[in-house]
Amino acid sequence: MPSSAEAATGHQRYDGSVFEAIGTVWRIGAGAHTDARLGDPLDAQTLAAVLARIEQFDHDWSRFRDDGFVGRVAREPGIHQLPADAPPLFSLYRELHAATAGRLSPLVGRSLEQLGYDAEYRLRPAGEPVAAPQWDDAIAVRASSTGLTLETVAPVVLDVGAAGKGYLVDLVGEVLVANGVTDSVVDAGGDARVRGERSTRVALEHPADASKAVGLVELRDAAIAASAPNRRAWGDGLHHIIDALSGHPVAERAVATWVIAPTAMLADGIATAMFLADPEELGARFEVEWAMMGRDGSWRSSAQWPGELFAKGERT
Repeated sequence: MPSSAEAATGHQRYDGSVFEAIGTVWRIGAGAHTDARLGDPLDAQTLAAVLARIEQFDHDWSRFRDDGFVGRVAREPGIHQLPADAPPLFSLYRELHAATAGRLSPLVGRSLEQLGYDAEYRLRPAGEPVAAPQWDDAIAVRASSTGLTLETVAPVVLDVGAAGKGYLVDLVGEVLVANGVTDSVVDAGGDARVRGERSTRVALEHPADASKAVGLVELRDAAIAASAPNRRAWGDGLHHIIDALSGHPVAERAVATWVIAPTAMLADGIATAMFLADPEELGARFEVEWAMMGRDGSWRSSAQWPGELFAKGERT
């Protein structure tokens, strides 16, 4: 899966509606249980369908596997059939690429590998950072009779980590709906989407201390996602949020961002983009609510942020 090297193992374990997959913990709540965060456990058939959907997405989109779409594109130039779920993801990436003046791109996979964030999880740079290929020079996405194709002139290492986990949260929610679960909370390592008529309170996790909350929001039929450089950091100033124009990790002007949006894919993508472009411009352009925590614990947020933000994150 694009967000964690640990996904290369394909290891999954679960207990009721709480399980581990793609290197993070998932919590899925269903039905009308009073505990909105966990809710009623999924029945065996629905849980199996959820796990199968996660595995398919990981197979197709993980740059830590060589048996799927991303692995094939990394080995072979030419025309490749994109997975069926690709159109919304690539459409968002195209928009984010434009909104960040090319600084956010799905073509940063080679840059991450060069910095040491590779399939072997070496976390040792192989040399100087490399800029990502220019979108229009490296790839072309075209419609065909069978869906979308990706045309490349040379091998390209894709990495959809900026929005991929959020998109998978949305896709898992669609699996639940298809299995008759219309009210649900799907939470994958802090990227969450609430569907249905119920609302639920979500705590904003302190980026440096998971035992603390730095805020609270109430969600109803909406999604929230967070991004923080320290979630995947190694070496001296190295982390996973890459400026595609230079290949370097972005300067850490904030310790964490949160975005509330209609979908988890959009929330996830914007939360990452906020490290690469002005958050106020992004919030207005994509019509989302956002909050950004500075290194000193100070806050910036959209005018209509629908929740509490605690000073210095001192509440536990």
